[in-house]
Amino acid sequence: MTKRIFRSICLVAIAVFLASAALFMSVLYDYFSSVQKTQLKSQVELAAAGVSESGMDYFEDLHLNNARITWIAENGEVRYDSDRDADEMENHLEREEIKGALENGYGESARYSATLLEKSLYSAKRLPDGSVLRMSVRQNSLLTLLMGMLLPVGIIFAIAVVLSLVLAYRLSKRIVKPLNELNLENPLENDGYEELSPLLSRLHRQQQQIQSQSEELKRKQEEFDTVTGNMAEGILLLNAKGGILSINKTAQRLFQTDAACIGKYLLEVDRRPELSDLVGEAAKGNHAEKIVDFASGRYQLDVSPVLSNGMVSGAVLLAMDVTAKEQAEQMRREFTANVSHELKTPLQIISGHAELLAGGIVKEENRQEFAGQIYSEAQRMIRLVEDIIRLSHLDEGAEDLKREKTNLYHLAGEVVGQLSEEAKKADVTLALQGEDAEILGIPRILHEIVYNLCDNGMKYNKPGGSVTVTVENRESVAVITVADTGIGIPPEHQKRIFERFYRVDKSRSKELGGTGLGLSIVKHGVQLHGGEISLSSTPDVGTTITVTFPKDFAAKQG
Repeated sequence: MTKRIFRSICLVAIAVFLASAALFMSVLYDYFSSVQKTQLKSQVELAAAGVSESGMDYFEDLHLNNARITWIAENGEVRYDSDRDADEMENHLEREEIKGALENGYGESARYSATLLEKSLYSAKRLPDGSVLRMSVRQNSLLTLLMGMLLPVGIIFAIAVVLSLVLAYRLSKRIVKPLNELNLENPLENDGYEELSPLLSRLHRQQQQIQSQSEELKRKQEEFDTVTGNMAEGILLLNAKGGILSINKTAQRLFQTDAACIGKYLLEVDRRPELSDLVGEAAKGNHAEKIVDFASGRYQLDVSPVLSNGMVSGAVLLAMDVTAKEQAEQMRREFTANVSHELKTPLQIISGHAELLAGGIVKEENRQEFAGQIYSEAQRMIRLVEDIIRLSHLDEGAEDLKREKTNLYHLAGEVVGQLSEEAKKADVTLALQGEDAEILGIPRILHEIVYNLCDNGMKYNKPGGSVTVTVENRESVAVITVADTGIGIPPEHQKRIFERFYRVDKSRSKELGGTGLGLSIVKHGVQLHGGEISLSSTPDVGTTITVTFPKDFAAKQG
């Protein structure tokens, strides 16, 4: 804007200067021409008086400067001319000034030279005898005058241009300064040009409207971010070309990116073919879903197109973690298969033995042995069913069981007392050490936890080995440690021993009457009390299982 004002002022100033100079020169030229004509008229009248009185003698010793005098007879013949020989000159009767003098007593005219660089002024006076006396002077034309004054005019023009540039620069700056200093944050506080008042008032109204809309958009964005930010599912908003418009924190963690990805294409962030297929389906206006493996698990990706006036304007991509669901489904299938397998073997044994007994094939002396096997397998089935029921009960939270203050040291003492006879039979030393430690828990489940850990420590021990139960009372937790000197657990099995029906040595476990659910029951019981369980084991050296119970877990739950 400053440049445009600067150029405009310069052009106007130069145009005014040129117009003024042209007008001045024209007026001045006309003025001097008028003065010269008046002088010429006076001179011709004086000369006419002299010629009338003296005749041809008047011209003797006559000296004229820059003037020409001609005496023309009444018939147009030239009697005398100060510049040329009169006999060689043509008839002047048709000359304009001569006609005017003959008709009116005085005539005048002006004629330009062939090059238009010179102008001649003629004044003619009729004498009493009817002849005409004419005087003429040469005058430079306006073009000649301008050419003669070209240098001074050029100097003046250059000075005028420089002054115009300086003044235009300062004036344009001065004009634009109030505009540049406008306080657009508070338009009504400006003291600039009065002509800007309507514009500033409108700006003020628009700013208020924009601010109101901005606050509303910000509020809605914050609401959207709060809702999506706390979602466990990942959510992405895409434009029609697959560019990311919004992404919540869950999706950022899933795609291993951050908020800086907004504005990029989804396929720039993750180039999986499955994502390309989903975005392609959304662009066609179709709903689509796929199960995709990520570093953190398996996710179900659902994409839905966003339609506007029948056209796809974007898409919403929802990522739901189905890892736990699939694991639970897998566990359910494995659990069903394991239960069926575990029940199938004893049922087949019971059915086979019963069939032999019913058919009278078994000898009398072997009947007691067959009956004993049937009883043993039936007891094994009962234990399995009881363990399944207990595990299901723990899965449901055991809300029907009452929590009460329980001294873990006394509870561990009861378990050690109950298992002392079995420990002697297994040639294993069972010992308790530590101190009193109270937590608010379910005594029955806590008892089962310690019992199963001690029972496992004895079953998978060596002759002459030991099982030591230690109870510790720490500031905010109670700790039970069961350490044995048994066969240990190989490293590749240690992560899975708390799974249902998982056995390290299946043949030995079945020989010892294990159902494969003991440690799974322990794990669920510990989780029910908000505790943690850890294992440390070395093959042929022993195993140590540590259970930590928080003292205030029940209070937090309540």
